[in-house]
Amino acid sequence: MSARAVPSSAGQVSHWPALAILCAGQLMVILDGTIVNVALPSIQESLGFSSSSLGWVVNAYLIPFGGLLLLSGRIGDLFGRKQVFVGGLALFTAASMLCGLAQSPAMLLVARFAQGAGGAVTSSVTLAMIVTMFTEPGERAKAIGVYSFVQSAGGTLGLLLGGVLTQATSWHWIFFVNVPIGVAAVVLARRILAAERTGSRGRSTDAPGAVLITAALMLAVYTIVEAADHGFGSARTLGSGLGSLVLLAAFVVRQATADDPLLPPRMFGYRNVSGALGAHALMVAGMFGFQFLAVLYMQKVLGFDEVRTGLGVVPVSVLIGLMSLFLAPRLIARFGARAVLLVALVLIAGGLGLLGRIPVDGTYFTDVFPATVPLGIGFGLAMPSLAGLAMSGATPQDAGLASGMFNTVQQVGASLGLAVLSTLAASHTGALLHDGASRDEALTGGYQLAFRVGSCFVLTALVTAAVVLRTPRGTTGGTSAPGHTPSQPAEPNTTSA
Repeated sequence: MSARAVPSSAGQVSHWPALAILCAGQLMVILDGTIVNVALPSIQESLGFSSSSLGWVVNAYLIPFGGLLLLSGRIGDLFGRKQVFVGGLALFTAASMLCGLAQSPAMLLVARFAQGAGGAVTSSVTLAMIVTMFTEPGERAKAIGVYSFVQSAGGTLGLLLGGVLTQATSWHWIFFVNVPIGVAAVVLARRILAAERTGSRGRSTDAPGAVLITAALMLAVYTIVEAADHGFGSARTLGSGLGSLVLLAAFVVRQATADDPLLPPRMFGYRNVSGALGAHALMVAGMFGFQFLAVLYMQKVLGFDEVRTGLGVVPVSVLIGLMSLFLAPRLIARFGARAVLLVALVLIAGGLGLLGRIPVDGTYFTDVFPATVPLGIGFGLAMPSLAGLAMSGATPQDAGLASGMFNTVQQVGASLGLAVLSTLAASHTGALLHDGASRDEALTGGYQLAFRVGSCFVLTALVTAAVVLRTPRGTTGGTSAPGHTPSQPAEPNTTSA
């Protein structure tokens, strides 16, 4: 087990105190992926960021997060997930302090990078610890529902908290608030979580593979972000893009030839696992447009302050919570994870499509709020479905790696989605300004285009899920416990749909 067994009133073992600690740490990490979004204008004015570099306040966190999750998950499998979780949380807390103390753009970006690294180490083992603690299907479904709520609602909750803290105090406190919470979480985790037996003998962490994939992801996002200033066809953009592809190809070769690769090909041996990961990345890439661009629309076009902007995304968080905690487990048990996921993706694509029609003279309740309903319902149903499907092929020995893979595709999808959508919005806004449009008209036109492209990402996820995913015979939800073989395994990826 990965946590201390706490006797319940019925004399049975309860892992819920451990789940609370794991999810508290995860919530703090996820919050910091978006809590800065509302405070970006204040950070830009205070530290003197240029418009083109401001997005790196977000990317500097997301890129190391996405790049280090696989390595961190492997380290947890080999040397103990408790040690990895506590160490990552301590690094995240210390880096949060440095972020709050930052007096220059360079200092903030370096501290955000360290914060992202700590967040990756913490998050990489969280889902693995949960699915190995909860072995009874009904309890596991509830636990994954709680985890999914933290994963999905944490981002929008961060927008509200960021607005309140920025307006009531200053942007520095969106980072300082992590320090006492992080210290308390570390102390409680050391007491509640129990050390695990590890199977590290004869296995490696594949550091070369981790370096290659991290560098490839960082260079890819840098290429997309910088394309807004230099153009997609410039020598600089094409050169850095080619470099990222070369690094990615080297990573693939390394994984195919290494004795103990970071990402073993067998992890993609079941179509439900690979299909869920692909759909997850595309869905998050599209959904992240709401968390970033809707905030800018409310602030720069509708004239909302930080608190009103944060309140504007509360309906999404509330609906995600209701769906993932209460409704999603029941629907998945009855209709299967695949069926629930397909409906959820239709709702998300529809919500982003509504945002693609926002007018320059719009209002919140007529133009933004109607989109929050399908977005909240859809995301709250999609995350538990995807988490269960993505972990369905994991053995206890590889649960940390599978957890790392799930979080990796989420962070890669978020960072690449942010880079693509924000670049498209900025480029289209510049073109409209050049053609004589007013500031608000140009901004709105840029946001509309980005939301429509985000909707296309989610529709692609829908097609991927419909074609690739299957409900295994002998199961209802299409998932199985880690380390347990389904009565009818999912078909290998080599078969056609």
